[in-house]
Amino acid sequence: MAREKIIRVLVVDDSILMRKIIASGIGTDKNIEVIGTAEDPYAARDKIIELEPDVITLDINMPKMDGIEFLKKLIPQYPVPVVVVSSRSTKIFDALSAGAVDFVTKPGINDDSNLNLFVEELIAKIKIASVSSVCKNMQNLDNRIIHDKHKRNFRDSIIAIGASTGGTEATASILKELKNDLPGILIVQHMPPVFTKMYADRLNNSCSMDVKEAEDGDNIYPGRVLIAAGEYHLRLIREKGAFKVSSKKEPRVNSHCPSVDVLFDSVAEKCPKNSMGIILTGMGNDGAKGLLHMREKGAFTVGQDEKTSVVYGMPMVAYNTGAVSKRCSLELIPKMIYRWANNIE
Repeated sequence: MAREKIIRVLVVDDSILMRKIIASGIGTDKNIEVIGTAEDPYAARDKIIELEPDVITLDINMPKMDGIEFLKKLIPQYPVPVVVVSSRSTKIFDALSAGAVDFVTKPGINDDSNLNLFVEELIAKIKIASVSSVCKNMQNLDNRIIHDKHKRNFRDSIIAIGASTGGTEATASILKELKNDLPGILIVQHMPPVFTKMYADRLNNSCSMDVKEAEDGDNIYPGRVLIAAGEYHLRLIREKGAFKVSSKKEPRVNSHCPSVDVLFDSVAEKCPKNSMGIILTGMGNDGAKGLLHMREKGAFTVGQDEKTSVVYGMPMVAYNTGAVSKRCSLELIPKMIYRWANNIE
């Protein structure tokens, strides 16, 4: 039996204590080797050249140069997968925009249970990062999108999107190309509580549609985007002939809450033929069964291709199970949305 590849990790953090916690914690995993630590981006740069790590863990708030600026300089020259380790802050999304694969929030130093969970999550995300493709900068789209003469009844239509690792930037790049002339959009992005609200607010400030974190009973209408709240499953429901959402704190599905499968299954049941399902980059299989359910009920389904996925897991499983009507690059998905809106799938 072939031995699993050892993932060589460089730990970058200005705190001596955090460097020790991270290095000793992730080093307990038999498939991870901590090959070095660095206290600032300049020391990190030298060690990247010297040691050639497979993955870097990176703090954001550091002396001399912050982690975001470092990412902007690092990724074009050395496309190494980076997992950001930082406190709860909107800067996390700046780091993801600059090329980080994923993030983990720092725990309280004196909370042993949270420390253990932090280490477990960081190990899992390092392993995902080690098989990821570092994001390329996407060009602004020029797809001759048709923004008028839509043929669908948008108040009786739904677009559902599911994503995980790499999905924050993938979803943002899609929404920035859309006008507020489309049916309501429901999104499940695997993300912890608090950050889903930050993410929704960030998207609301950067795109034409009205974006908010979903709350139980929220109405769905054309031009509105609802993001599933962390630790709450998002479902499409219908009350008195109108679409709304259910947002409930329930057990995990496929190890996730929110789960993409939960959303897609609800869309398949409540809006079977006048819906579009989109599955984006992410590790695992969440969303594949739900997307197949949607397609079998008559929905149009799209899967992101391997070349533009940070992690080609979820869309690959969906494609292999026959859940995907059309597989295409991230850049072409906005065009596919408008083609569907005009009944020219």
